[in-house]
Amino acid sequence: MSSTESPDTATAALPVPPAGPGRRGAAETVHTVTLPGLTLHVRAPSGRDGGPDGAGGDAGRERAPALYVHGLGGSSQNWSALMPLLADRLDGEAIDLPGFGQSPPPDDGNHSVSAQARAVIRYLDAAGRGPVHLIGNSLGGAVTTRVAAVRPDLVRTLTLISPALPELRPQLTAVPTALLAVPGITTLFGKLTRDWTPERRTREVLALCYGDPGRVTPEGFNAAADEFARRLELPYFWDVMERSARGLVNAYTLGGQHNLWRQAERVLAPTLLVYGGRDRLVSIRMARRAAAAFRGSRLLTLPEAGHVAMMEYPEAVARAVRELLDSEVTDVTADAGRS
Repeated sequence: MSSTESPDTATAALPVPPAGPGRRGAAETVHTVTLPGLTLHVRAPSGRDGGPDGAGGDAGRERAPALYVHGLGGSSQNWSALMPLLADRLDGEAIDLPGFGQSPPPDDGNHSVSAQARAVIRYLDAAGRGPVHLIGNSLGGAVTTRVAAVRPDLVRTLTLISPALPELRPQLTAVPTALLAVPGITTLFGKLTRDWTPERRTREVLALCYGDPGRVTPEGFNAAADEFARRLELPYFWDVMERSARGLVNAYTLGGQHNLWRQAERVLAPTLLVYGGRDRLVSIRMARRAAAAFRGSRLLTLPEAGHVAMMEYPEAVARAVRELLDSEVTDVTADAGRS
């Protein structure tokens, strides 16, 4: 399927690639964190101490902690191309949200945006790594927006890549994802596509998420297909997709202080917004509204990118993040000079 065709509606059952089918990064390590009612898998580049196995780093510059949060259907592997590019500046970790990647569902079965945000907050509190540079994509963008709004003490900067914030008129290609929230739809999707191979599923998802699926290497495609096959064998796969999609749709309908746009206005951390011109799930027309909501934010638009710019154009995203980090250091230094 070419990148200009409309993907089959059933492919929206996984609106973010499960792995990282772009250019692969450095070797990684995965560790498990167990909290009451919650088990989380966390991925980090090997050689995090900046030694020979790491990215080296600027001598004398202390690396700041960072946390990467993936989107609906994705995993910590979605950050495997971007994390190494920032490893000289950021001591990065990527989390598998509950029910995704290698993290099992939470004991309470709650997959709302608020519950996902609480999981991130609980992890940061338990790890004692805050405040961190927080980076989120899609659903992860909604989750990290909520974290930054309710726990500003945990967030130094916020980077949002195609954040899933409420749209009054979503694109038609995004409607099937919303339909996942309807009870029974994921079961129907599973039955309609049970004869599909993991390779076909992967091609369909990449056509939905990438501005140009041709940028995916054969090695990356095979890794994504293998991960897709593994995830489909999990007994909770479809249930987690349905509950998570419903949680996202419900978050769109909340009013008052819990409304995601209201919470965006409460974010104090310096913010970078990244939007793709070929994004089929989050319209680039939302970029202007987001730039107005997040005070003093920076905006990067990538005309050829789709929904996962950090996988398609990791170098461009990394440059923008570095500029954000540099501006934050400058601001802190200026504030210290005035005090």
